[in-house]
Amino acid sequence: MKYFLCLSFLILINGCVDSYNGELIFVEPGVNNQFEYPYFLFIPNGISEYEENYLIIEPNNSGFVDDDLQKHIEKAKRIVTVDFYLGNWVAQKLKYPLIVPVFPRPKSEWKIYTHALDRDVMFQKGNSLERLDIQLLEMCVDAQKRLEGKNIRIGNRYLLTGFSASGTFANRFTIMHPEKILAVAAGGLNGLLMLPMDSINNEIVKYPVGTGDFDEITGKEFQRASFLKTPQFYFMGRFDDNDAVPYEDAFDPYERDQIFNLLGEQMLPDRWDRCRSIYSANNVNAVFNTYDNIGHEHPELIKNDIIKFFETCIHLDRKR
Repeated sequence: MKYFLCLSFLILINGCVDSYNGELIFVEPGVNNQFEYPYFLFIPNGISEYEENYLIIEPNNSGFVDDDLQKHIEKAKRIVTVDFYLGNWVAQKLKYPLIVPVFPRPKSEWKIYTHALDRDVMFQKGNSLERLDIQLLEMCVDAQKRLEGKNIRIGNRYLLTGFSASGTFANRFTIMHPEKILAVAAGGLNGLLMLPMDSINNEIVKYPVGTGDFDEITGKEFQRASFLKTPQFYFMGRFDDNDAVPYEDAFDPYERDQIFNLLGEQMLPDRWDRCRSIYSANNVNAVFNTYDNIGHEHPELIKNDIIKFFETCIHLDRKR
């Protein structure tokens, strides 16, 4: 079932361009689209029509559960238009378009943590929550067509940002679709990353801890070589105490016990250091930063480090 929304809420916004420092487009799913939910597309002022641009993705993270999709629309609109958020900050600084999906986080199904792309949502079948990762890719294809109609050329690999639940989404999405990601920057990750390995200490680690059942979850083999090459930037604040692992909406008891036993019950520094060492041992092309005097937040210092990281990745990509 497509979620057709009242057109009067938000359509192409030309009259309010200055308030957003760009153009904001709200796209509803159509009968021929392969996505079930709407998305926002933000086109910043100053975008180039002469060279290839990069589409930025920031998954939506409402920070609450609600069965009213309108509430999630309102939060996604804030994410896409306010430079407090990583995606909008990057879009404004680099002059690239930004897409933010409007995936729900239903109160009636509160254990399905859509905004973190958890295991529950990946097992949804035959309903509008099925394969949100694929739906997001289809939104990107749709956005590319709309941008091309405005003479804005977009490459086939994306820049991906996220923080907290959407940071977790970004990490998991990257490991599932590394061939589509030019570079990813995410933080506030519970000291936890999805691991590019099937087992630890001879114990199988399944999604979202590891790749032990990757083919069952995604219907394809893990593109390990592509993932290892994908540039990744992950960060935590040293004073971050926002740990989702103990909570039932984020992880079931088996996943939680496995994380505590294999990676560490203490988020910082134990679990974070363990994940970093595993990524390093597997030669993942990842940068890890732990910021002093910072909690569960992403101040301008971190945003500017992300800009530098993306600029380096773009420079190297253009040289190929």
